[in-house]
This record gives sequence, C-alpha cells and structure tokens, in this order.
Amino acid sequence: MHLAYLLIGSNLGDKATYLKNASSYIQQQCGQIVKQSSFYETEPWGFTEQPSFLNQALCIKTDLAPTHLMRALLQIESLMGRTRTIKMGPRIIDLDILQIDQQIINTPLLQLPHPAMHLRRFALIPMAEIAPTLLHPILNKTMTQLLTACSDETNVQKKIV
Repeated sequence: MHLAYLLIGSNLGDKATYLKNASSYIQQQCGQIVKQSSFYETEPWGFTEQPSFLNQALCIKTDLAPTHLMRALLQIESLMGRTRTIKMGPRIIDLDILQIDQQIINTPLLQLPHPAMHLRRFALIPMAEIAPTLLHPILNKTMTQLLTACSDETNVQKKIV
C-alpha cells in the first residue's frame, strides 16, 4: 500500500464540480482518499493568458504501482473530456502526482517527486495544509519548509465552494 499525494485542478466551466467528479473517479479507480485540502483559487502559472484555476491536494491510499496510478489518472482525464492542445493551457481537469511515499522515479511517463512542485505555491499551499511535515525525498525539506522558501509570487487564495 502506498500513500500518494495528488494535485487536481480545473480552469474551465464548473471547476468545483469537475474537481468533485475527479475525486469520485479517483476514489473508485485508484484508492481511498484519506485527506483532502481546501479548494484554492490560483492565478495561471506558466501560460498566463487563461482563466484562474481551482486546485486541491489529495492524499490517497493505493495499491497501484506508480506507473499504473499515472495511467489511471490519465484515463480519468480522458473520460472527463480533457484534450491536450496548448502546453499548460486551459483544461477541464488536470490530475498530477506530486509524490508517492519517498519514491524517486524518472521515466518519460512519470517523474517523482513532481519536478516543479517546490517552485509552485499552488501546489505547496494545499500540500502544506494536508501534509505539513511530509519530506520531499530529494530536497529533504518538509512541505512547510518548501513553502516558506518558495519564491513564486502567484496569488493563491482559499476558496469556499
């Protein structure tokens, strides 16, 4: 059994409903959700000419191997209507694995921990909410320490939905 930390996001349509639907699919197909953060409204990062995002971090218990979990998440994205046209562009749903246990993986399909997690407040703020003392397996710092050191100035606000 693995503890997997996911970041889910949407910036099109009824974002909160998309996140709730994605959580249901994840619970059915990937594993039990044991923790979930608040929802956070976030300015776009990277490609900024698009609507704001709604993001949430999840911690799931899964017996899926990391690559199988990634494939399951990609299938859920497809099932929900995600199409990949513009890199970092607008999307109905985005499901990312940030970290699984203390595993380090570097393959074309999956990089763990997520290579940019420590650079992005929209990932670190919800992660610090649900797993403040979780250690990054390469940087050997907690999520709270990574958030404190993060130079990203993107606006991230807790959102009641």
